[in-house]
Amino acid sequence: QVQLVESGGGLVQAGGSLRLSCAASGRTSSSGARAWFRQAPGKEREFVAAISWSGGTTRYVDSVRGRFTISRDNAKNTAYLQMNSLKPEDTAVYSCAAGALIGGPFGSWGQGTQVTVSS
Repeated sequence: QVQLVESGGGLVQAGGSLRLSCAASGRTSSSGARAWFRQAPGKEREFVAAISWSGGTTRYVDSVRGRFTISRDNAKNTAYLQMNSLKPEDTAVYSCAAGALIGGPFGSWGQGTQVTVSS
């Protein structure tokens, strides 16, 4: 089992940027795919982005493609989500997840970090 801890959330104005981090620990902390999901109030959890173990393959939901970038540093057991040109509709709790493959399923989850974008 991999333990995941997110950080980097906060309050930002529309058009601003944030970088989220997802630190992993545990027996297989550097292996497998990583993904970011988000859940806004009153809405279902939504896939945002995913990255393969090597970092060579990434996937994004259409609404963030070109604005968000997922990356990872396996030496630091950390995945990142760089978010630029933020919009109020990006406001949500962002959670990191780990799984064997980039397409899921994702069996390990972090507690989440709040991102609030003001207009």
